[in-house]
Amino acid sequence: MSSKIIQVNERPPLSQAIPLSIQHMFAMFGASVLVPSVFGIDPAIVLLMNGVGTLLFILITKGRAPAYLGSSFAFLAAGGVVIQKYGFEYAQGGFVAVGICGCILALIVYKFGTNWIDYVLPPAAMGPVVALIGLELASNAASNAGLLDETIDMKNVVVFLITLCVAVFGSILFRKFLAVIPILIAIIAGYVAACIAGIVDFQTVANASFFSLPHFQLAKFNMEAIVTMLPVLLVIASEHIGHQIVTSKVVGRDLLKDPGLHRSLFADNFSTALSGLIGSVPTTTYGENIGVMAMTKVYSVWVIGGAAVFSMVCAFIGKLSALISSIPGPVIGGISFLLYGMIGASGLRILVDAKVDYGKARNQALTAVVFVTGLSGISLNFGGVQLTGMVLACVVGMIMGLLFYIFDKLHWTNDREEEEEVVEASVASSLEKK
Repeated sequence: MSSKIIQVNERPPLSQAIPLSIQHMFAMFGASVLVPSVFGIDPAIVLLMNGVGTLLFILITKGRAPAYLGSSFAFLAAGGVVIQKYGFEYAQGGFVAVGICGCILALIVYKFGTNWIDYVLPPAAMGPVVALIGLELASNAASNAGLLDETIDMKNVVVFLITLCVAVFGSILFRKFLAVIPILIAIIAGYVAACIAGIVDFQTVANASFFSLPHFQLAKFNMEAIVTMLPVLLVIASEHIGHQIVTSKVVGRDLLKDPGLHRSLFADNFSTALSGLIGSVPTTTYGENIGVMAMTKVYSVWVIGGAAVFSMVCAFIGKLSALISSIPGPVIGGISFLLYGMIGASGLRILVDAKVDYGKARNQALTAVVFVTGLSGISLNFGGVQLTGMVLACVVGMIMGLLFYIFDKLHWTNDREEEEEVVEASVASSLEKK
């Protein structure tokens, strides 16, 4: 079982699918609950719409693109500005507007295709962009674990290490079915260790009711709020393309062509619009779940769909959602530490698979500038939207790739001349031999 790949369209037995789905739900839970906490809204509605959005994504992509939709961090800055000035209902209106514009962008992609990505983001730029998806999140994992606090609690360190070690060594040492659920086992082991260490707060579980209804509220619209939110579209589009490319590498399929970037982009943004309309936060494809797939080699949309159903159930069972919410930071941090690293490794894999030639100045320049931009902490502010990290690096990489493409068309680049000289010399040599 450890070497078997469960492909996208395969349906594992129920006895296997349930723990695999729970594993995916746990992977996204910490980050998904954090966003509504920042916005000050009911996490239950977010869990419900994350599940609904994921099922819609699977439906729209015809079950060919495994992806879990969780709460998007890209809207935090702009959303915070709108909430402070108008209230959350008007932020919802902004979410809806961005989602609709994203759907329009998907239609444009459908009309003009995806070949432009190869020119705008060549492998020398795409590799480091994908790697940055994981690398820039590494500090978040360490922060969740309490490893970046001024005073480090050794209990947090011990729980973090237990969780991480079980996940790492379990992926290597576990056999049969246990080999595909090392993340779930690591979470359970870390949670038990956290209970023993006394860092789990059961008060929220005790106070929670067994059954509860999510809090629904309709969006309100204001042009200024919408304009403040619209620049986020650039962020989420870049993020989505990066996630689809790294997922393609993980599952061994070109998801940009089948089911197509237009379908996945439409599904992602349609989910955002629907979530915003009835009181939830925007959704996006999740790096944590991509990391789970990369580690376990289980790509089944049935498993992803099962995780979505479990998330929806949690939205109505207060005790269960509170229990999952009680998972302490060191456990989430230990898991995330590994999963984010897996995404970083997938970015490097793009460079290896594409056989990027670093003897060429353009490839060196692209990779160097993208990596430095993403890791330097540089940020650009447009209104209430901040471009930084992977998103800014992606934008810079796209600009450089586009410029290099234009330079090639104008015959300005020296490496093209070198290639032509090599070809001419090869042709001349073959003619002489004849």
